[in-house]
Amino acid sequence: MAATESGIDTTLGSSVVSTELAGPGTPLADERLLPVLPALRPLLGGRGLRRGATVTVSRSVALALALAAGASAAGSWVAAVGLPDLGIVAAAETGIALERLALVPTPGARAWPAVVAAFLDAVDVVLVRAPARLPAAQARRLAARARERGAVLVPLGAWPEPADLRLAVTSSAWHGLGQGHGSLHSRQVEVLITGRGAATRERRVSLWLPSPDGTI
Repeated sequence: MAATESGIDTTLGSSVVSTELAGPGTPLADERLLPVLPALRPLLGGRGLRRGATVTVSRSVALALALAAGASAAGSWVAAVGLPDLGIVAAAETGIALERLALVPTPGARAWPAVVAAFLDAVDVVLVRAPARLPAAQARRLAARARERGAVLVPLGAWPEPADLRLAVTSSAWHGLGQGHGSLHSRQVEVLITGRGAATRERRVSLWLPSPDGTI
C-alpha cells in the first residue's frame, strides 16, 4: 500500500476549515451509527461506528483508514489532521473516497486543537495524531465536542484521555514472498480491543489488512 500525496488538491493548505464540507451526502446527525466495512464489524461488536465516540487506533494507520472507509463510501466526509505521512494512494486503496477527504498534514501545535474542533463541527469522521504532550484538558474538550456534534474522533497513537474504544494491532504478518521471489500482497494482523462500558472485556480479532485480493 505504497502512497504519495503529491499533486492532490484535497490537501488543505491552511487551518481554516469551512462547515461547507458537510454536504448533502453527510448522514443526518440523529443517526446513531456510521457504517463500517463488513470485515470490521467484529471489532465493534457487530455494529458500526457510534456517533460521538472516541476510538483510538495504535500501531496501524491502515486500520484507522479502514475504520473510516465504510462511512466514506456511504457519503460521509473524512478529515485527517496532523498526519503528514498519510498516503493518498493508501487511503484510496482502503476505500476512502478522495473527493470527500480533507487533509491538514501539519497544522502546528498551537493551531491543532482549533483545526480538529472545526472539523468535528463539520464532518463525520476525524482522524488525528496529537502533538507531543497534548494537555489532557484539551483532549477532554475535543472528545466532548465529538459527543456534542455526533462526530467520531479517531486519535492515532498516544492519547492522554480514556477512549470509548481502543484498537491496537498487536501482531502483523505479511504474505507473498517466496524463496527469493514474489511480492508482498497481503497482511494478517491481530487487533486487541478494549474500552469502556460494553467494551471493558478484552477481545482479540484476526483481520486481513489487506487480504490476497486487496480487500479488507
